[in-house]
Amino acid sequence: MTVIGEDSQLGTDPLEPPLMAPLRRDLTWQQVQSMSQSAVHRDDPTLRRIRETALIRRGTRMTKILSPAQVAGHLGGWLPYGFCYRSCDLAHLTQPEQLNLLRTDGAVDGQVAFALRWRATDPTDYELPAEPAQPGLAVLPAHSRIGAMVLGTGFTPSTDDLIPEYVTASFADLPIPANAQLMAHIPGGDEVVLYTYQPEQHGWLRLAGPRWRGLLDELPGVSPDREYVPCTASGTARLVGTIDGKEYEAVADPPGEFRVRALTRAARYPVRTLSRRAEQALWRGVSCWVLQRDDTWARLRLLRPEVDSIGVTGARCYERGVYEAWAPIDELTDHHIADIAYQI
Repeated sequence: MTVIGEDSQLGTDPLEPPLMAPLRRDLTWQQVQSMSQSAVHRDDPTLRRIRETALIRRGTRMTKILSPAQVAGHLGGWLPYGFCYRSCDLAHLTQPEQLNLLRTDGAVDGQVAFALRWRATDPTDYELPAEPAQPGLAVLPAHSRIGAMVLGTGFTPSTDDLIPEYVTASFADLPIPANAQLMAHIPGGDEVVLYTYQPEQHGWLRLAGPRWRGLLDELPGVSPDREYVPCTASGTARLVGTIDGKEYEAVADPPGEFRVRALTRAARYPVRTLSRRAEQALWRGVSCWVLQRDDTWARLRLLRPEVDSIGVTGARCYERGVYEAWAPIDELTDHHIADIAYQI
């Protein structure tokens, strides 16, 4: 995270533009940080302009801080979803106790901080956990949420830092791109790459050697001896591309490569169009993602959690901002496949 003067010029990675604030005598760092933590300033035009400088571009590195159980879930096939951050905004947080404050499961303990890191396939996959995209998050009562409250300013709760936060668009599962990494941040500030994602094989390749076996031992149900961990879940969303009008399952390798998913390299042709495909439905008038279903029941996730929709569906909070419920399949209406197109 970088806060600089209004007229300053800074050489930066174009994929990770810095957060910028026009600090002046009448607008100090302390004032900006205080504004970011107050619901009174949710609609403040100055704070909104500052927040809008924290852009996500195709290829921007994204990070989600995980619990050990969530790491095991991603090794099994979970996709990125929910609250996340630009990696550059967390670069100054190097100690596990600092990063664990950003976990989404409500816990902050642990001598190691785990994380999923990936590159954004498209900026449209992310939105602010605030109005207009998510107006209900900031007013949810404490008894119905997990983790830190959502301020509605676009910044995470903090007494010292100014950290922009994001959610995946409508809390969608996002197809995981090539070369995503499962990380561990250890005391002393070092980070260890534990696994890297292999999209063609739909599995994770272990990179951590014997020195880091103790880190892998913390992951429930994961054997530290396995060099390759195949995903057992197929994923609730996938990328679809076309070549000459014919449709193929696709792989994203941001910022610039989008190809046919194929085991042989010779068949990994670049696609001409690209879209994200997932199931949606209405249940009791509430828009939901369909995560699982069989002949009788469907597991749903609310697109826009708010007090009324949670009450109508009886949805339960599973992690910060993520509300899910089970519904009889015959009660779903407008059940359809949603295609979200990208410009490539």
